[in-house]
Amino acid sequence: MFKVEMEGKTRLFTRSAYPSHYGERKIGDYREWLPSRSKLASIILKGYVPGIKRDTRLLYLGAATGTTASHVSDIVDGGVIYAVEYSAKPFQKFLRLAMERKNIIPIFADAGNPERYSGIVEKVDFIYQDIAQRNQVGIFVRNFEFFGKSGAEGIICVKAKSIDSTADPDEIYRKVIESLESRFEIMEWNELEPYHRDHIFISVRWKG
Repeated sequence: MFKVEMEGKTRLFTRSAYPSHYGERKIGDYREWLPSRSKLASIILKGYVPGIKRDTRLLYLGAATGTTASHVSDIVDGGVIYAVEYSAKPFQKFLRLAMERKNIIPIFADAGNPERYSGIVEKVDFIYQDIAQRNQVGIFVRNFEFFGKSGAEGIICVKAKSIDSTADPDEIYRKVIESLESRFEIMEWNELEPYHRDHIFISVRWKG
């Protein structure tokens, strides 16, 4: 993974032997990682580099069609991604990606019920969540309780309007961070503007 200045913008690429997955540009062995399509890409372009390494064992909650997972797969070529998605239509496209990648294990399940896939997922080093649900914080904590190694890291992408469409987003973010502090060390948080409106990311380390 690296950044490069091209066409007046900072662009992000991952090295990949695989073809384009979602229409992104491929230059030689490198696929462009578009921040408009991936919150994790926008997090990295805003200057925060998560602790995802080549041998990381990662649980991805809310994999959708696999846009972000495809790039994470490029990075963790010596690790594994357990990818959970509950919506049937995006999961169909995601399955095609998983079939061509050796390090993605697709799981069709509700991330709010981790006990249903606890026989598949082992203890992991990192949990990444991008789920736009009212109880998204509870889902994140519950999956760490099941699968987070001691000291495991994670990122939750929080969409304010999914929690409460009428409340002030800053107040929602404050409450979310406070609710996480009892179980996690808060490592970093920031808004995802200009790439994604009304979103923040919170990077954490599990105290469990």
